[in-house]
Amino acid sequence: MQRAIVHMDLDTFFVSCERLINSSLNNVPLIVGGGDRGVVSSCSYEARKFGVRSAMPMKMALRLCPDAKVIKGDYELYSRLSKNVTEVLEDKAPIVEKASIDEFYLDMTGMDKVFGCYKFTNELAQTVTKETGLPISFALSVNKTVSKIGTGEGKPHGNLQIPQEQVRPFLNPLSIQKIPGVGNSTFTLLSRIGIRNIQTLADMPPEVLQQMIGKNGVDLWEKANGIDFTPVKPYRERKSISKEHTFHQDTIDIDKIKTMLTGMVEQLAFQLRNEGWLASTVTVKLRYANFDTETKQRSISYTSCDHTLIRQVLELFEVLYSRRMRIRLIGINLSGLVRGTYQMNMFEDTEEMMRLLEAMDKIKKRFGEDAVGRCSGMMNFKQR
Repeated sequence: MQRAIVHMDLDTFFVSCERLINSSLNNVPLIVGGGDRGVVSSCSYEARKFGVRSAMPMKMALRLCPDAKVIKGDYELYSRLSKNVTEVLEDKAPIVEKASIDEFYLDMTGMDKVFGCYKFTNELAQTVTKETGLPISFALSVNKTVSKIGTGEGKPHGNLQIPQEQVRPFLNPLSIQKIPGVGNSTFTLLSRIGIRNIQTLADMPPEVLQQMIGKNGVDLWEKANGIDFTPVKPYRERKSISKEHTFHQDTIDIDKIKTMLTGMVEQLAFQLRNEGWLASTVTVKLRYANFDTETKQRSISYTSCDHTLIRQVLELFEVLYSRRMRIRLIGINLSGLVRGTYQMNMFEDTEEMMRLLEAMDKIKKRFGEDAVGRCSGMMNFKQR
């Protein structure tokens, strides 16, 4: 049976959320993001006409569109409205995978026997907008890759259908940058040898691509040819992530404990970003030498940033550690998780800090989590 996979994407989600609660923002250039040294998290189509794009430095965005209205952003609002959309989709669609805070995959395979997949999906998109007030685009095709590319090409308010026989004609003229997972480095490498559109990439021998860019070469070739067997996985929300450390000998060395906590936070924050989560609650746990255990927690703005979480954890430790007894165990729990990419929560962080953390993440993914870290948390790496 031919698969029927839908990709749904909420149009300019952050902007749409802000306009939903403040109609005066309609039809004006709008940017959601950080301060002067921050980056653009989202922008309206009115701002995009001036060249403004997500992840662009705020200073550059305001030079391109000086009349834009800038809003810091309310991630709790976005999370709540995203949950509303999720509930609508899960109530009506057979299999729903929430890929991020504003995009979803639906598996409609076999539904043509009852009613048309495209007709059903179109009505479902209209229901989402009617019940939540948020505009949404979608594309229906034979797999995740083609439907995701289709949604991007159809925005805003897109509703494309790309049957099997139209997959290659649809993909061929597009830039290779449209393929999910093709970043700037891969694009630069391939464009140097004249590979700029998907057709040229699809016609290359897959073994040549593998030699050029490694094990991902074959996967890239398959996507260029419209081949993708990745299943739609039912959405299951993760509740929390945590880490604990038991000292070999009970300790009262505060510097040592803080160093260990810093290293543990770095590991957890990297896991958050790597899995696409943001946390809103931090809990610190202490177990004393006499086995008494105490915890302290704090609600924070949604984040996955090392430096923000480290500051919160160390402050909680200072409040929690009051007995001046030897400590046997320390633990950190990050909860209140929502889906979100790393750039989404960078409302207050500088462009320099964002680039530093992104660079560190790349090193960790390639060489392992122990490859790089803060000096203040390196004791944690040495002891493992």
